[in-house]
Amino acid sequence: MMTKSGLLRALLRRPGLVPMVGAHDALSAKLIEAAGFPVIWSSSFAVSAAQRAVPDVNLLTMTENLEAALFIDEAVAAPVIADVDNGYGNVVNVVRTVQEYERAGIAGICMEDNVFPKKCSLYPGMKRELLSVEEFAGKVRAAVDTRKDPDFVLIARVEALIAGWGMKEALRRAHAYADAGADMVLMHSKSKTAAEILEFMRLWDRPTPVVVVPTLYPSVAFAELEGAGIKMVIWANQVLRGAVQGMQQTLQTLARERRLDALDSHIVPLEEIYKHVGVDEFKAIEDAYLPASPGSARAANAATPAGSEPSPPPPDRAVATSHGALATTNRPSETVTRSHTADRPPGSTRTASAVTVASNTPVGVSPAAARQAARANQPCR
Repeated sequence: MMTKSGLLRALLRRPGLVPMVGAHDALSAKLIEAAGFPVIWSSSFAVSAAQRAVPDVNLLTMTENLEAALFIDEAVAAPVIADVDNGYGNVVNVVRTVQEYERAGIAGICMEDNVFPKKCSLYPGMKRELLSVEEFAGKVRAAVDTRKDPDFVLIARVEALIAGWGMKEALRRAHAYADAGADMVLMHSKSKTAAEILEFMRLWDRPTPVVVVPTLYPSVAFAELEGAGIKMVIWANQVLRGAVQGMQQTLQTLARERRLDALDSHIVPLEEIYKHVGVDEFKAIEDAYLPASPGSARAANAATPAGSEPSPPPPDRAVATSHGALATTNRPSETVTRSHTADRPPGSTRTASAVTVASNTPVGVSPAAARQAARANQPCR
């Protein structure tokens, strides 16, 4: 079975321009894939905004960004490239970043030559500082030497045009990063037209493929970029911005009309959500593996004649947590906690989750109260 990094390499070997669309969570990634886009971008801009409502200035840690990329990646079959900002520090941090993202199964990463902490390239009126060419080229070499999977894609992002340092410096940096082993070079621009990027492509004399992000020059046509020899285009944050507009319009209508049927033209039916979160698959699992008439200890106890002893709790049961860990219990309303760190990649920060084991004790009733109620042959309240 081909890995996602292998699938990404196969896509990049095909002729033509490859589109990649930015996701901010698992559901947006599913929608991007359903729309037919072949590669998904885990955007630090979009993840920072959607997950924490904070600006894209390195406020989220590497582990927070990795967890967001994992949720995105797990939701789709398409390969995911993660925006890892500046590698979250110096070259030592870059080594760990590559290790963690590759181990997690992300198909590739994109790293920029901004200093740490970074400032989003789109924010206007901010002073820009870049690493020296030598330091960032060292980061690229370290990333290349660290990866174990040769298909894991490393993209080096050049911010010289964003910083206003000119085409000569942009070319110097792009050459150095390509020479350091980057698989692709992302040339970023804040120009309102594609002229600057098209000029760069006319001057680019290396076989290393070029990636662009036309957020600030949105009128450029796909065919124009493809004709210039660009290999990948990232439509990075439009899905998030469309979602915000949709939520604003829905909330404005609800605030004005004060009734839910006024929202019908603004929202999808529930069945559309069910489709994307896998409700049918959940039902199929139940149909395949649950007994036709499972019964329950609670139902059996409800039928116990007055004055009789309630049925004992069921025998030990193995209960699967959401990530496959097994817990065994025969005690009423026992809650079993698993941290899941064993089956998550090191550095990932998934919090522990509690699994409540079904028993003859109603939810929210302590075992002591249940026993007292049983002795009195009264229902638990």
